[in-house]
Amino acid sequence: MNSGPMIEVENLTKRYGRHTAVNNVSFTVARGEIVGLLGPNGAGKSTIMRVLACFLPATEGTARVAGLDVFHAADAVRRRIGYMPENNPLYPDMRVREYLKFRARLKGLDVPRSRERVDVVTEQCGLADVAQRIIGTLSKGYRQRVGLADALVHEPDLIILDEPTIGLDPHQIRAVRQLIKDLARKHTVLISSHILPEIELTCQRVIILYQGRVLAADSTADLQSRLGRNGEVVAEVAAPADELRRCWEAMDTVEHAEVIPVKDGYCRCTLVPRAGVDLRPVVFQTVVDRGWSLRELSHSPATLEDIFVRVTRPDREEDLF
Repeated sequence: MNSGPMIEVENLTKRYGRHTAVNNVSFTVARGEIVGLLGPNGAGKSTIMRVLACFLPATEGTARVAGLDVFHAADAVRRRIGYMPENNPLYPDMRVREYLKFRARLKGLDVPRSRERVDVVTEQCGLADVAQRIIGTLSKGYRQRVGLADALVHEPDLIILDEPTIGLDPHQIRAVRQLIKDLARKHTVLISSHILPEIELTCQRVIILYQGRVLAADSTADLQSRLGRNGEVVAEVAAPADELRRCWEAMDTVEHAEVIPVKDGYCRCTLVPRAGVDLRPVVFQTVVDRGWSLRELSHSPATLEDIFVRVTRPDREEDLF
């Protein structure tokens, strides 16, 4: 069995006429990883997924799945991939179980094996109660589950999910999130999503794309350490808002400060420190020296959303590669 990476992308470029959707992208995904592709609309996420799923040829560069080139060994690659696109192409007039058996047979499973696998994925994806229902009568959440079951029915090595939780309510999102985590025990999972908290809660590693290029690729923890700086310090202080603003703006250790008046004469101060600075002792001593009252002083680490906004802002100056 091949023990190398599940996905290897090298210098991948995809152009549509004069428009470059993916620009010289390289990354790898290890076996058993859950990796998130993160980026705004037009960043190249879906294009990369379609190239990996053998739906689109690359203009330049190479992509391999389980060591197989997606262009030269497309049939073998397709047998190893379960792909759920953003617009889930189900047959609304078919019953759930009927549809899954049909899809299993299309993917090369014989009749006994297809029945066995449909039983497994129906249970795995929480579809047992609706197995005999017409797909067109199902809620959005259940249709997403049918799409996941379709992607899983032939036991692929790699699961590719493009916006798997789009349009779902919070309970459905939690169920899909747990299912994706469970998949990593036997499969590699590549997910694209606009919902940053979902990527943060689900994925072991993220690849941030912007205008067809990779801006950052690492675990969430390492990205927070490398790019998140020190997060934010929140302090609720009983003092005039204008005086607080002047105080924080005069500090060299504060990169940005936001002061919002709240109840009882207090102001909520959200402070972004400069790199390598722990502002909490400074804030505490400042409050003591000025005779102000302090009722909250807390630290919030940078979220994936904070990091994403920072690395994709147009005026960024740092080299993030």
